[in-house]
Amino acid sequence: MRILVLGGDGYLGWPTAMHFSRRGDDVFVVDDFTRRACHTERGTDSLTPVSSLMDRVAAWRQIAGRDIGYEVLDICDFPKLRALMKDFQPDTIIHYGEIPSAPYSMIDRDHAWETQRNNVEGTLNVLFAMREVAPHAHLVKLGTMGEYGTPNIDIEEGYIDIEHNGRTDRLPFPKLPGSFYHLSKVHDTHNIHFACRIWGMRATDLNQGVVYGIHTDDTEVDDRLLTRFDYDEIFGTALNRFCVQAVIGHPITVYGSGHQTRGFLNIRDTIQCIELATRNPAGAGEMRVFNQFTQTFSVMQLAEEVVEAARHLGYNATLSRVDNPRVELEEHYYNPTHTGLLDLGLEPRLLSEELIETVLHTVERFKDRVNPRAIDPATRWR
Repeated sequence: MRILVLGGDGYLGWPTAMHFSRRGDDVFVVDDFTRRACHTERGTDSLTPVSSLMDRVAAWRQIAGRDIGYEVLDICDFPKLRALMKDFQPDTIIHYGEIPSAPYSMIDRDHAWETQRNNVEGTLNVLFAMREVAPHAHLVKLGTMGEYGTPNIDIEEGYIDIEHNGRTDRLPFPKLPGSFYHLSKVHDTHNIHFACRIWGMRATDLNQGVVYGIHTDDTEVDDRLLTRFDYDEIFGTALNRFCVQAVIGHPITVYGSGHQTRGFLNIRDTIQCIELATRNPAGAGEMRVFNQFTQTFSVMQLAEEVVEAARHLGYNATLSRVDNPRVELEEHYYNPTHTGLLDLGLEPRLLSEELIETVLHTVERFKDRVNPRAIDPATRWR
């Protein structure tokens, strides 16, 4: 299978590229290093040292004996994207190529505009390029559970059956995004849904929960193959941030009450979900939606899990509630459906003390790279 990975230099993109390459697929990655540029702008960096894309590809060739093609390309440059897609003729396009941060999008008007321009325009370009030069390709697009928000009803997988005034229909599930970033993902979903309905394209929209973890089967082989691990207040996710705080002796910062509940999954399960969606493509004219997570936790539950695992390893981890910089419900109902990927064969790796300890060990190894000033929340929604 010919697989094009957009955003192939990123946290999920690089492990995905290696995974499919190891399995014998013809893999080509595209990135313009926007994520690295955002970190340079903010004065932050990955906890793990991340090699250049060129060096990663060379290391992969040396270690695995497989080639991964690559090109430095901004998918907002439509002529170049179309030309690449025409030349490569992908069977599957895995789209990670977006700015993935709610706090980044809420810094100010310029960052909101940059996030929406990059994400919405990039995805729109992908759709038009597919229509013109790769109409039979399957788009696997990384969405987010954050598109739904926290409605006071069960969250279905993308669609909901509605009865209104004696009539029924199956409609896209209502969206209540909590940031300009999440709103950009909603725009993406609507554009993809439109393209499938009108142009007969095929797509799978993966509404992913919060990902945690550092290693996949491939990244742990050699440090040159490491993926990034963000812990800062802009790009860091809750469990990763909590693990860094525990190791360096920083109080584990829980925003507000800590009762905010979200879906989570291990990075290895993300790769498994992507493969299941890729090997079992959507039909022509179909935008299929999967809610991609394995467990739900409140922020406080997650923090307590990290405290327990850290103390087991001898760290004096403590909890600290801080004012919530976000505008969000802290007490809410949350019951999302997530059966689609399980039906395809997903075998979840559930969060355990052992998994958290694995992350803590890696943080310990690279703790000299931590910038403590980058951890506490400075970006506020109001």
